[in-house]
Amino acid sequence: MKFQVLSIVPHSPHPLTGELPSAADRLEQVVELGAEAERLGFDAYAIGERHAGPFLSSAPTVLLAALAARTSRIRLLTGVTVVAILDPVRVAEDYATLDQLSRGRLELVVGKGAEAGHFDLFGLDESRQWELQEERYELLRRLWTEEGVDWEGASRPPLRGVTTIPRPYAGPPRIWHGSATSLRSPELAARHGDPLFTANAIQPREAYARLIAHYREKFEEYGHDPAHARVAAGSGGLLVADTPELAVRRYKELYEAKVAQSFRPHLAGRTGYNTPFRTIEEAVADGPQLIGSPEQIVEKVLDFHAHYGHDLQSVTVDGFGQSTAEQAETLQRFAEEIAPVLRKEAPSTLWES
Repeated sequence: MKFQVLSIVPHSPHPLTGELPSAADRLEQVVELGAEAERLGFDAYAIGERHAGPFLSSAPTVLLAALAARTSRIRLLTGVTVVAILDPVRVAEDYATLDQLSRGRLELVVGKGAEAGHFDLFGLDESRQWELQEERYELLRRLWTEEGVDWEGASRPPLRGVTTIPRPYAGPPRIWHGSATSLRSPELAARHGDPLFTANAIQPREAYARLIAHYREKFEEYGHDPAHARVAAGSGGLLVADTPELAVRRYKELYEAKVAQSFRPHLAGRTGYNTPFRTIEEAVADGPQLIGSPEQIVEKVLDFHAHYGHDLQSVTVDGFGQSTAEQAETLQRFAEEIAPVLRKEAPSTLWES
């Protein structure tokens, strides 16, 4: 198994103290944590993209460029690139530039995004989200694999003989498809033989297992070798303590205050927007959150693996308002006490020659 750190750069007052760092300090924290993730041996670092709500991730290319300058080995991913609201020509240019700057360390995760408000912000009809997602992804794919592209569609003006510059560093970067609630993303990934990145962040495990099972079934139906069906999984936040009991005592107030703070009433009832695991005990027992002792977390990730068969596990440490030092300590414990066991118990050839 490989390991990634993901940040969607949340920027809201601390759920217990009300403290709010400046935007500059918060962005610096994200870059520092990426450098620390590389030092600790993580395989990838990802930045999300949000255009609504209390987040500072509206310009992931800028943040990833800063990370490219501070690192030399770690892969740089997105989580996700909201291709449904973006011009594929701009996406192709921006991320190929980033791929060049990082000398081929870039991979995209594309999706329609987890915020309903961004379609209105960009003047788009949310009811067309899947049509936009599919058409714009397929144009991006052509722009990175072909030169002199001729194209016509419903989501932007036609193209005639277009070759985007720069070209990617060493061929088209791998594109994953982010999947949270709908079968549409697994279907699109399977059709093109692309890997799937399941959110695994809010809903019960069975909801994500259904998406992955659909992906694997369709991947083979479309004529691809099932051995090449790569899957990654996110998580609902990482908090590590010496024992299960200490984890609950130490983080109960923080976790439950954060759940209450992040609840979005206008999206109540819409799958994938509000966690059903409102107490820490529920989250530890049944949720996608990785909270507990190292042994507990190993057991939960291996349980995910038994149902998902995933190659890459993503963790998030900046969702609860902890300091940079606390986040770095959490990543260090994961890297030293959890990751080695998982690498041995669930080996993967992802990113190996």
